[in-house]
Order: sequence, then structure tokens, then C-alpha cells
Amino acid sequence: MTDHQASAFPFPRTCPLQPPKEYASLRAEQPISKVTLASGRTAWLLTRHEHIRQLLASPDVSSNMAHPGYPLHFDVPADVMEQQRPLMLAMDPPVHTAQRRSVMAEFTSKRVQQLRPRIQEIVDDCISALLAREQPADLVEALALPVPSLVICELLGVPYDDRPFFQDRTRKLVSVDVDPQERMAAHQELHRYFTELITAKEADPGDDLLGRLVLKNRETGTFDREGLVGMANVLLVGGYETTANMISLGVVALLENPGQLARLEADPGLAPQAVDELLRYFSIADQVTSRVALADIEIGGVLIRAGEGVIGLSASGNHDEAVYPHPDRLDIDRGGRHHLAFGHGIHQCIGQHLAKLELEVVLTTLFARIPGLKLAVPVEELPFKDSMGVYGLHRLPVTW
Repeated sequence: MTDHQASAFPFPRTCPLQPPKEYASLRAEQPISKVTLASGRTAWLLTRHEHIRQLLASPDVSSNMAHPGYPLHFDVPADVMEQQRPLMLAMDPPVHTAQRRSVMAEFTSKRVQQLRPRIQEIVDDCISALLAREQPADLVEALALPVPSLVICELLGVPYDDRPFFQDRTRKLVSVDVDPQERMAAHQELHRYFTELITAKEADPGDDLLGRLVLKNRETGTFDREGLVGMANVLLVGGYETTANMISLGVVALLENPGQLARLEADPGLAPQAVDELLRYFSIADQVTSRVALADIEIGGVLIRAGEGVIGLSASGNHDEAVYPHPDRLDIDRGGRHHLAFGHGIHQCIGQHLAKLELEVVLTTLFARIPGLKLAVPVEELPFKDSMGVYGLHRLPVTW
């Protein structure tokens, strides 16, 4: 397909609980195709599970957002792009390898499980506060946002009172309907905040993740200050936005599939596999798998030339009929652990164990304590948000 034939991307959703309908037709008819982004750049779009995994495992692709062929959705000024340089998501080996290794010990499954009692306390407190509210109550405001916000703030050593600041700036960063100048201002405000926070921790590290990174950096020299700022940004913003979206959408999916909910309520031990199925079903961050080819590569019989951008659609791969029979059906017995919701390869999400644990605790506790929970409006009337492949709910009115 030539560039002038490329379809405009992203595609709009017609059903809030399902990926855009174009994904299924592309998987069947043209699994690797060219698209045009709002920035005017073109990119290859991968829609099949096996092709996306091949892309993410390739040593011949880069996550460097400053590369002229990287599939940016909107133009980014040079000074802002320079601030992106220390972000681990935008790095390649060997720098990426060293930075990832420095923080991985904080997010192992064993380390995360030690947080379970505190996460349970946070969830219980939020649900108690929810029950004290007038009905209908907003589950996003009462539970989906505060749980991951408080967890990640405590983990990192960020003042929880600053949560509204982060929610507002993060929304501006991922929303396509925000003025570009406003988006850039939000990015710069976050950068200044983290610079001040890291500077304070250099003087008084404290017993938290960022404080431990500051101390470790004095021994290893893995980070400069900008690198620590970038790490703080990635961990905080990534630590609550996607998890908050998964909490609210997961609740909706279970309420809309009462048979699946009944299975989970009867056997809470199914929570880990239910969470994996919900992650497969929604994916949430659909385009974090963007790359640019550093050399000519062949995927699915298609030649992708050096310098060309590539986007692997995780939500499409997670609904690939060749891997997941009846993919549009929620089935907590599926056992689809090889989903792409956390990516694949060297950039696979380091916070996946924490996100899964939060989801397990929230979903099992919520339905155990409020078995009569139900939507206050039809699912079609819920205010969904869909910004550059990161989607969720603005509000979730519920009653019980």
C-alpha cells in the first residue's frame, strides 16, 4: 500500500467495550497496512498477535521518540522532545537495560506481594467511603482513581495531596482534544515538579522507592538527575492512569457478564486468571508498542524499511481469533496469560505485578462487600474516554 492510500489513524470505537471494528477486518484482510497519523507521519500498523510479538522482540527496532521516523501522533517541540530523552520507555539498550535493571527489584512478584496488606487497607477504606456516599455514586472518583493513586504515591514517596495535580496533567498529556500548547505546558509542569522532588530527595532520600534510587545512583552512577526525573515521571503516571482505567472498565465488564461475575464471587481464587482475562479483553494502552525500524525487517511477508514507523495494536492482537477463540467473549476460564496488555520483550511493563495485585484486591473486595452493586445508567450512556489508544471512563455512576 502506498502512503497516499493510507487510512487515517486512530480508528473510532463504535462499542465502548470492544476495540474499533476495523481491527477485525484488518486482521482478516490486511494484517499489516499503512496508516496516516494526525502528525502527518505514516506508519505500518500490525494487527495480529504473532506479528506484534515479533516486532517487540526484534533487536532491529527502536523506542527512541526523537527518531525522525518514530510514529508520533502529534508534533513535539525540540525542547520537549529533549525532556523525553531520559524516559525509560523511549530508550534502547544498553542504557535502557541498565536503568530497567536498577528498578526491577522493586517490582518483583515477591516484593509486590509484601504490599498486599496495605493495598487491602486502602481498598477497604475507599469502599467504606463509597458506602457512605449518596447514591448514585461515582466509582471512578471513589475507588478507581484513589486506589492506584495512593498506592503509587506511597510506594514512590510522593505527597498524596498532589494527586489532583497529576490527574489533571496526565489527562492533558493523553487527550487528543487538548490544545497542543496546553499539552506541552502540562508536560513541562510535570517535569518541573519531578525535578524539585528529586532535588529534595537528594538532600533527604527517605525510605521510599525514589529515595532508594537516589542512594543507589550514588553507588552506580546509572542515572543523572534528568534520568531520575524521567523515571519518576514514568512510574507515577504509568502507575495509576492505566490501572484506574482497568478498575472501572473491569467492574463494568463483570456487571455486564453476570455469569462470569458469579464464578468469581463463588471462587475468589479465580481472581488472578479473571484479571488476566480482563487485561486481554481491554488492553487499555493500545499503542505503547510503537517503534521505528533501525534496519530493514520482514514481518508477515511485508518488508518494513529502516526509518519507517511501526505500531503494534495490542488490543487487536489480544482479540486475534487465531490465538483466542471467540475473542470478543469475556471468559475468565480462558487462561490467556500470553496477552499483550503489558507489551512484550525488553519494554514489557515493569509494574505488571503491582497492577495485577491491585486489580485482584479491588475486584474481589468490591463485589464481596457490595454484592448488589449495579450500574446507575445503561452501559451505552457511560462517559467513555478514548485518547490515542488509552481509554477508560470519565465517570462510573453506580448504586447498590
